[in-house]
Amino acid sequence: MSANKAFEMRGVSKAFRFFSLNDVSLDLEPGQIMGLVGPNGAGKSTTIRLLMGLLSADAGEIRLLGRDMPREQAAAKADVGFVSDDMRLFAHATLAWHMDFVAGIYPGWDAAYAAALLKRFGLRAEQPAKSLSTGEQAKALLLLALARRPRLLVLDEPTSGLDPVARHELLSEFMDVLRDDRRSILFSSHNTLDVERISDRITFIDRGRVVAASDKEDFLDRWRRVQLRLPADKPAWSAHEIVACQRDGSLATLTVDGFSDDWLAGLGAPVETVHRMSLEEIFVATVMHSRDVQQARTT
Repeated sequence: MSANKAFEMRGVSKAFRFFSLNDVSLDLEPGQIMGLVGPNGAGKSTTIRLLMGLLSADAGEIRLLGRDMPREQAAAKADVGFVSDDMRLFAHATLAWHMDFVAGIYPGWDAAYAAALLKRFGLRAEQPAKSLSTGEQAKALLLLALARRPRLLVLDEPTSGLDPVARHELLSEFMDVLRDDRRSILFSSHNTLDVERISDRITFIDRGRVVAASDKEDFLDRWRRVQLRLPADKPAWSAHEIVACQRDGSLATLTVDGFSDDWLAGLGAPVETVHRMSLEEIFVATVMHSRDVQQARTT
C-alpha cells in the first residue's frame, strides 16, 4: 500500500446480521475527487465509517493519509474533514460558538477563510443552530469542515434530504469552494447528478460490493445505447461488450460497455441510432448487469 495516496482500502470486508461489505478495494490520489455512488443500503456509509475508523473491519487493510486505520486514526483524522447527513449542530448554540469550538480543537483553523465562507454561504455567525434551515445546516457543517483546511474531505450524503433548489445551491457553492485550492475529496451519494457535477473519478457500489470504478470521462466515453436492425435469420446478438439487449420485432436496442468506432463498424448490421448515456443510465445498467451476473453464479 502506498503512503502517498489520500486513502487506500484493500480487500476490506465487514459482516453484519443482515448485510455484508465484501472485498472492497478503493484508492484516491491527492487532488482527486471520487464520487461513491450506490442505492440506499448499498454500503456507502459502511465503507466511509470503516475508512474513518468508526467501525473495525473483519478483514483487509485501510490507510488514511498514509496512516494505518484504525490504529493511527487520531493522527490521520487531524487532517480529515468529515460531514455526513446524520451530523447535527447543538440546537441552542450559535454558529459563532461552533466555529470557536472547532478552532480550539484544530490548530489549522483559518479564521479569515471561515469568515469568507460565512459570507459566501449567506450565513450569520450570531444565528443559533435551531434557526437554520436544512440547507443552511448543511452549509454550516461544510464550513466547519472546510475552514480547518483539511487534506482530505469526506462527505457522506451531504445533500440528502435537501429540496432540489437547496441541493443545487449547496453544490454550486461547493464547486466554487473547490476552486480555491486542491483537496482530495470522497463524496458519497445515491444521486448521480450531484456526483457527476463535481467528481473526476466514480465508483459504483451495490449490495456491499464495488461493481465498477473508473474516471468519469471513461464511463461516459465507453457506454452507448445502439439501435440497429437485426437480420431475420439472427434471433439474438451477443458480444462481451453488450450488457443488455431489448427487442422490438427486428429492432434491437443494445446497451454497450466498450463502445468504439471500430466496434460499431464490426457489427455488420444496419445501425439506426447511437446515443450517449447519462451517468445515471450507466449506473443503473452497471448495477443491473452485476446483479444478473451474481444471480447466474448462484443458480
